[in-house]
This record gives sequence, C-alpha cells and structure tokens, in this order.
Amino acid sequence: MHVDDTPIAGVKCLTPKKFGDARGYFMETWNLQRYREAGIDAQFVQSNVSKSGQGVLRGLHFQNPRPQGKLVYVLAGSVFDVAVDIRRGSPHFGQWFGTELSAENHRQLYIPEGFAHGFCVTSGPALFGYFCTDLYQSEADHGVAWNDPDIGIEWPMPTPLVSAKDAENPLLSTLEEELPIYVGH
Repeated sequence: MHVDDTPIAGVKCLTPKKFGDARGYFMETWNLQRYREAGIDAQFVQSNVSKSGQGVLRGLHFQNPRPQGKLVYVLAGSVFDVAVDIRRGSPHFGQWFGTELSAENHRQLYIPEGFAHGFCVTSGPALFGYFCTDLYQSEADHGVAWNDPDIGIEWPMPTPLVSAKDAENPLLSTLEEELPIYVGH
C-alpha cells in the first residue's frame, strides 16, 4: 500500500496494492494491521455505499457529538473528494484538502474525526463507499455550506446538483456550538 500524507495533519491518501490478471483484479480495501502501520488506528463500525450521477455534490457533512472518521473510496466512476478541518482551535481550521478518487486510481482518503466531508461526481454515475468510526446519529448530523467563500474549495463544477438540505447548510463562520474541539493531534 502506498501512503501519502497531506498538508492537513491526519488526512491521508492511500492506494492499496492491486493484484490483477486477465480475469480482473483483487484488492484489500481495509486491513487493520496494514492501516495501523500507515498511522490509521481507526475502528470502523459502519460501512455505507452511495450512488450519484454526474455533477451531484454531497456535503459538506459532519457529525457532532460522536464525530465520525471516514475511509472513503470509489467503486465505479470518479469523484473529487474533499475534507475540511472544522475543529475549533486547530492550526488547520477552515483549511481543505481535495483529491480525485476513482475506480481506476483505487485511491482512498482517510478523514479523521472532526472534519467536514463532501464530494462531487466528475464522471457518469459514481458508486462511493465509506467506512465510519461511529454510527450515524441523525440528531448529531450537521453541515457546512459547500460553497463557503471563506473555505474556498475549488470544486470541479461551478453549478453542481445539490440537495435542498445541503443548499441550506450554514457558513462555517456562523457555527460554533456545533463544531468539534481540537484536542491536539
């Protein structure tokens, strides 16, 4: 497995080894020992899959209390995936990192607890998978505006298709009580 650190501490890009031949390929999407060696000591308790059409943007989502760390990847198609540090007191507060995840590059993104997450589909339909470190809690579900000018994410599409709920997400600067607190890692 190839591991790349990003400019935001704790956010990592990972590319698992792929073993293939004329029949297709095999790839591990999670191996506790290998990921611990890569610096990811997460215990995943929920796995999800979503399917979205080209131009769909989902996010920016986070959960607090009971924040979720996520390991995300794409099974079909491609997305531009983004993590935003929203931990109050973090030296990286409000900073974002984005990368392409696709069925072709097999890249994964690890997003620690305390980050908002979103993605925009850049291909035809995309099948998006993610492991979470805590169970989904509807009462703890929050969002940040996908187009918050203070964050300044450079999305690949200027007018993506966004849900009514995500279109109503507030600016990061208006949130305080909803945000997780940085604990120094």
